[in-house]
Amino acid sequence: MAALQERLHAARAVVDRIPKGLYIDGEWRPSRSGATVSVEDPGTGTVIAEVADAGPADAVDALDAAVRAQASWAATPPRERGEVLRRAFETIMARKDDLALLMTLEMGKPFAESQAEVAYAAEFLRWFSEEAVRIDGGYMTAPGGGSRVVTMRQPVGPCLLVTPWNFPMAMGTRKIGPALAAGCTVVVKPAKQTPLSMLALVDILREAGAPAGVVNVFTTNRSGEVTGHLLNDPRLRKLSFTGSTEVGRALLAASSRNVLRTSMELGGNAPFLVFADADLDAAVEGAFQAKMRNIGEACTAANRFYVHSSVADEFGRRLAERLAALTVGHGLDPDSQVGPLIDANAVKNVTALVAEATAAGATVLTGDGPAPSDGHFFTPTVLGGVPLGARTLTEEIFGPVAPIVAFDDEETAVALANDSEYGLAGYLFTESLSRGLRVSERLECGMVGLNQGVISNPAAPFGGVKQSGLGREGGAVGIDEYLSIKYLAIKADR
Repeated sequence: MAALQERLHAARAVVDRIPKGLYIDGEWRPSRSGATVSVEDPGTGTVIAEVADAGPADAVDALDAAVRAQASWAATPPRERGEVLRRAFETIMARKDDLALLMTLEMGKPFAESQAEVAYAAEFLRWFSEEAVRIDGGYMTAPGGGSRVVTMRQPVGPCLLVTPWNFPMAMGTRKIGPALAAGCTVVVKPAKQTPLSMLALVDILREAGAPAGVVNVFTTNRSGEVTGHLLNDPRLRKLSFTGSTEVGRALLAASSRNVLRTSMELGGNAPFLVFADADLDAAVEGAFQAKMRNIGEACTAANRFYVHSSVADEFGRRLAERLAALTVGHGLDPDSQVGPLIDANAVKNVTALVAEATAAGATVLTGDGPAPSDGHFFTPTVLGGVPLGARTLTEEIFGPVAPIVAFDDEETAVALANDSEYGLAGYLFTESLSRGLRVSERLECGMVGLNQGVISNPAAPFGGVKQSGLGREGGAVGIDEYLSIKYLAIKADR
């Protein structure tokens, strides 16, 4: 308890140092109305900060600044743009522990996971600092002769970046990094539940030398109204959004009015396949990583566990044993391995999914439901014998619940895995290389973990298919989302 109180005190001291206003055109300021939004610690249910509540006029101010800065930032040498990102990377790493304290306090994940996310977030800035100098073009002789074909890649222009609450810093750097490297200015809107990590990040970018207007941020309690106002502005050239498929659809419809360039990283319903020949110890560890990272509140989280009938009972027993041994508590408690869910609604939704599955015949192998406390806790749960059609198999759980279904053959496993409107991530465990490659190729998803439960990597392209989104973030192709190709025809007689 003393260690928890010590960390809480340290985290609140970090909160006190973070700017709470809107960052527009190089300055921190309150919203025009003076209104604020409360930020809650999901581990205690108490308010830890008040941040500015932007209205449509504030958002337009931010876009005005981004538009004014666009031409000069695009003309800034790529090396200089990259150096801003590199300096920000180094500052984040130097402040990793303070940023992790802040993240855990506002989002809930255990402190060690927050430390890992801060390092992961910083890596996107380092990666794209190196990509800034690799923006290239092309040259060729036209097939019929008489002219030359020159292609160049140029920044798309001012971007609106909308980030989620579950990875409050990494989802920011994954968008801001390539945008700035490409020469785009940005307006960032973080989730209202977890704005502090983004405010800290933007202040670090200011320290690192990002010129006024290049990075702007607003926080708001009226996300739909305020972002909708920006989407109607013809000066905005791109929207990048990470969040639910439902909201993504609405944003795509709104973006169509001005034919905005869009990147969408939407919902997931990741299948986790365990074949009869899998190394069960490795499969259980992979399942633990794929399910419990971020308390299960991740779009890449394993959501449906399809296990060969010959090993389903043993897999379920071992996974239940692994999850039952976890300690649930405040993310800043050194003994805690599972933090709270983001809010009371999250607990309510997960509770309903488990109740419906058990009412339909699923067996609870471990799990006691919501944990009584002032925070938003839910005990890790494993369900066996989950009937097909249960909402735990068709909807994104976003919590520490693992539903298991047995299968008898590969065809059935693949069919079950692909029976979803989503297609973000998938996982499979098998000792057969041939099966691993064959099934990986057949899975309808943008990313596959073969015999591993963690797939996110700044050097790899992140994104999905079907209703899990459009475009890719990270990797060598991540910067392409922020560049347009221009073709130049040059008359050149033979």
